[in-house]
Amino acid sequence: MAGSIGGTGSSNPSPNPSAPKILLAKPSAGPVPGKFGRGGVEDETAPHRARLPPVGSLNLLSDSWEFHIDRFLPFLTENTDFMVIGIIGPPGVGKSMIMNELYGFDGISPGMLPPFAIQSEDTRAMARHCTVGIEPRISAERLILLDTQSVFSPSVLSEMMRPDGSSTVSVLSGESLSAELAHEIMNIQLGVLLASICHILLVVSEGVHDNNMWHLMLTVDLLKHGIPDPSLITPPHSQSSTVGPDKEGKDNVHEGEEYMATPVFVHTKLQDQDLSPPNIVQMRKALLRYFSSSSFMRHKCGNTKINAKDTELLNLFVIPYKDKDDSPSAQCESYVSSLWKLRDQVLSMTCPSFTRNVSERDWLKSSAKIWELVKSSPIISEYSRTLLSSGMFRR
Repeated sequence: MAGSIGGTGSSNPSPNPSAPKILLAKPSAGPVPGKFGRGGVEDETAPHRARLPPVGSLNLLSDSWEFHIDRFLPFLTENTDFMVIGIIGPPGVGKSMIMNELYGFDGISPGMLPPFAIQSEDTRAMARHCTVGIEPRISAERLILLDTQSVFSPSVLSEMMRPDGSSTVSVLSGESLSAELAHEIMNIQLGVLLASICHILLVVSEGVHDNNMWHLMLTVDLLKHGIPDPSLITPPHSQSSTVGPDKEGKDNVHEGEEYMATPVFVHTKLQDQDLSPPNIVQMRKALLRYFSSSSFMRHKCGNTKINAKDTELLNLFVIPYKDKDDSPSAQCESYVSSLWKLRDQVLSMTCPSFTRNVSERDWLKSSAKIWELVKSSPIISEYSRTLLSSGMFRR
């Protein structure tokens, strides 16, 4: 994990000719929208459109739920001092906006698009999702950011549903599922992957009463067993020069413990009455109780007893609602300062590292292998069959 990444994101990183840097504005080959409304060139070979990410996109996941590394790999180096931050959450909670803040995008430079596309008014009015699959970016400070498609998204569900109700996407190897069940499994698979390949995972919810993401993360914690971190499936020759750090990394991993990204729970769009100190304390206590028996707590303290000193064991951030009709006031300043605080504290966090040292390029290659393990996981397959037999989803 990158120890050199500071507490603040740099909005104007200095040029570094030796390290490839991604453009803030994604290269666009034309105005023709793709299947999901993103810019791209119309491919003359129709069958390939269903398998590969759109042209001009660095997306790691295709429409058919396959992992592709070829477009992002050229931006990565053999550097081993980097940090991976992923984000997961439902539609419209501000995931891409948070990732732009972590990247250090200030939006001041004319003609510069943000690294992650933000939901437009038209997209919001049509109730469509903005991000598809996993959109990666890497900053000059070697901060790898993974923005993901929304979970619990009606538009994602509608696009993967055939007229007979079956799924167009094969989420489990060799199993045909209804679109609703496949959509549920997709959300879990996405969470398991991010928890396996990231150092920090931002879990974003809207308001104070939505605990769907809490429930999803508990399910991820339950079903992640047997999925290693990227450094453990890296080819041995890639780590021949890092025997010392590897041994030290092994010493930092407790016997029998599986790697789990450090979760940071973020609740956005809070109203003024929800931001009082007593309410925030209650939210922290509720979070601790909810995850008291999870591995998130075991990695922190090794016990499940909750007391007044435990309120910092799980990371919780709240971001107030931004009302565009408000005149410049303390509310808007509080919204902006909350994003700054989130960025500063996330980038300065000390989190468990991978078991061994691994380069950026090997991390990406190993992530593709981990994705295959996630899709073929017998535990997730058994969970899918349990959901199907429960009667909650149609066959």
